[in-house]
Amino acid sequence: MSPITLLLVALGLAMDAFAAAIAASIVLRTVSGRQVFRLAFHLGLFQALMPVVGWTVGKCVGTVIAAWDHWLAFALLTAVGGKAVYEALSRTDPRAPRDDPTRGFTLVALSIATSLDALAVGASLAFLGVDIWIPSVVIGLVACALTALGMLAGSRLGARLGQRVEIAGGLVLVGIGVKIVVEHTLATMP
Repeated sequence: MSPITLLLVALGLAMDAFAAAIAASIVLRTVSGRQVFRLAFHLGLFQALMPVVGWTVGKCVGTVIAAWDHWLAFALLTAVGGKAVYEALSRTDPRAPRDDPTRGFTLVALSIATSLDALAVGASLAFLGVDIWIPSVVIGLVACALTALGMLAGSRLGARLGQRVEIAGGLVLVGIGVKIVVEHTLATMP
């Protein structure tokens, strides 16, 4: 795999992490360096590990993963996005404390949901006979960097535009889930 191809694959895989980071930071409105690091580290780590898992599984069982990975991503992103929309609509005081999407279940759900495509890419690389270690590191680093950029951009939007942007951020997560299901469904049609 050429370096340009690898970089393009890494950028494509990191777009979901970038959008999720924007949505997460919109919910927070202001983000700390610790929150940026935590989300960027975890999304980058999962993006780096999932191709390795996919590559290993691809060497063993092949296309079984592709039958359900998009549904899991859809369910996780819809749950996180739906929760964000619900909380934005049900909050009466805009200054009320918000759940931190860089912690707990939300962090794990975002990490898994945004990296499932990387799992499929890892399986594809196994089928092509490509060594996984360098692509895995590049994919993780690109996802980490774009997540940090998304967090910084989203916090500026959240601080300026408030509840409407928070609702839009939740809907973006649901939209990413729908996009994943549609792409996988159309790709499997004859």
